[in-house]
Amino acid sequence: MKLPDEIQTSDLSEYSSPISDFIKQPQTPEDWQQYVLSEEQIKFYEENGFLSGIKVLTETQVDILNEELEKLQSVSDEERKLFYHYESNEAEDPTKVLFHAIGGWRVTPGFHDLWWSPAYRMAVYQLMGGDFKVFHDQLFCKPAKHGGVVAWHQDFSYWTFTKPMNHLTCWLGLDDANADNGCMYYVPGSHKWGLLPITGLTGDMDAVREVLNEDQKASFDNKFVNELPKGYCSFHHPLMMHGSYANLSERSRRAIVLNTMGTKTLSNVDDYERKEALQNFPPLGKTGDPLDDKCFPILFDSTKELGDMLQAIPMASV
Repeated sequence: MKLPDEIQTSDLSEYSSPISDFIKQPQTPEDWQQYVLSEEQIKFYEENGFLSGIKVLTETQVDILNEELEKLQSVSDEERKLFYHYESNEAEDPTKVLFHAIGGWRVTPGFHDLWWSPAYRMAVYQLMGGDFKVFHDQLFCKPAKHGGVVAWHQDFSYWTFTKPMNHLTCWLGLDDANADNGCMYYVPGSHKWGLLPITGLTGDMDAVREVLNEDQKASFDNKFVNELPKGYCSFHHPLMMHGSYANLSERSRRAIVLNTMGTKTLSNVDDYERKEALQNFPPLGKTGDPLDDKCFPILFDSTKELGDMLQAIPMASV
């Protein structure tokens, strides 16, 4: 997919709305109805901390993103400056490969416009319980036969440079994902454990057990295998314990992760212990400042989008 002729910048975060016809947008409040999550889905999320099996993209749209992903894995020096983080191989095991990049939405039109997918936006609105904006995206790619792990972790343990905790993660498969090629796993109910210490992101899968009590370890052994067809996604709470094992199969396992935050999220950067990880992140100001950089555009204004439907939409309370 090519950039429209009127786009005159290499940094697509300059545009806080879709820039192409990649994904059709609702034109009326009634157009949103087909994307509304049910009361049962909302209750499942509240109890378990995740919700899986939501279709976001067609196969054609997935193919377009995978074409863009190939380009993003061999970017120019100038394009690389737009990423907040870029590692061709972040795996700690020298025999494995894990491509991990943050900020791809600033570089290609498909990944830019993906943020405005109506199925995605409606689910986030309901599960977060209100309006929201972009936090950041992440690309995770595990090649066939030697794809690396993403160790067990809670997302918010890496995001304490923001406050309050009002975030949501969406994991969207760009390949069919199952246990063979390194799909994600959840520990149902672990979002109620509170914030736990960081034990690493790309190393020992079992390191997290060192910070769990006996009850948590028992729950940990009852993992949910988050198998999904490509184009489908799962959502999870910022304290959900999750991870994915190595890909030793003959198939790749590519995914895009979309992380959102509430519209009133503030910086909490002053006492953050991992400031070196934020050196290429968009400006965060000082603790207490609103996160209002162009890289954090508002994605959903419920009053504008839903009109008279607003009161009829079931909302999560987590």
